[in-house]
Amino acid sequence: MEKSLVIIPTFDEKENIEGIIRAVFELKAEFDVLVVDDNSPDGTASIVKTLQKEFDKLHLMEREGKAGLGTAYIAGFHFALDHGYEYIFEMDADFSHNPQDLVRLRTACENGADLSIGSRYISGVNVVNWPMDRVLMSYCASIYVQFITGIPIKDTTAGFKCYTRKVLETIGPNNVHFVGYAFQIEMKFLAWKYGFNITEVPIIFTDRTKGQSKMSRGIFKEAVFGVIQMKVKSLFKKYIPAQ
Repeated sequence: MEKSLVIIPTFDEKENIEGIIRAVFELKAEFDVLVVDDNSPDGTASIVKTLQKEFDKLHLMEREGKAGLGTAYIAGFHFALDHGYEYIFEMDADFSHNPQDLVRLRTACENGADLSIGSRYISGVNVVNWPMDRVLMSYCASIYVQFITGIPIKDTTAGFKCYTRKVLETIGPNNVHFVGYAFQIEMKFLAWKYGFNITEVPIIFTDRTKGQSKMSRGIFKEAVFGVIQMKVKSLFKKYIPAQ
């Protein structure tokens, strides 16, 4: 079995972190976990350190401050590439992503996908406990990204994904420019431009019940203008598909 790493960025997730870690390690399939913590004031990292005594496949990366979702994942990508992982996952700590779907995402990549996306919109709108304005904002954002970029993905802003190693090696983590919400869009866009096989796997997204959401309208604003910038830059760059 090729090694798999689940990257979980955290900031003030003490109410969720132990539960999500245990849920991953309780799966019949084998996954390693890397928590990238941005110096959470609530002691999230301390909980992870305690759990490391129980789980030898649990890793912790502590950063000095809150530096953005994108940079947390990029740090995790470097760790994954340096340690020989074949399948690298992005997953939230708050149970909005069902850990059991990790198996389905990996299976999609084992069956030929280079990037599998846990999609809320590939089979209708599968979102639970979100207010209607949040659902509309997210859904319309995906349509907007599709329109501007031409990318054939229904859930362009999804944050639950499985990359094969060659996708990250080809893109190069340091070549990703956005650090907030637009990071998720940029990674899919680059994977598509490099010609990788992308599959959307239907999931049910359930909003957090514990802790505070990190989403804001400012993050969406970054995505709106970032997509235009990303598209314009792509017109002057040649993307050579990986062999």
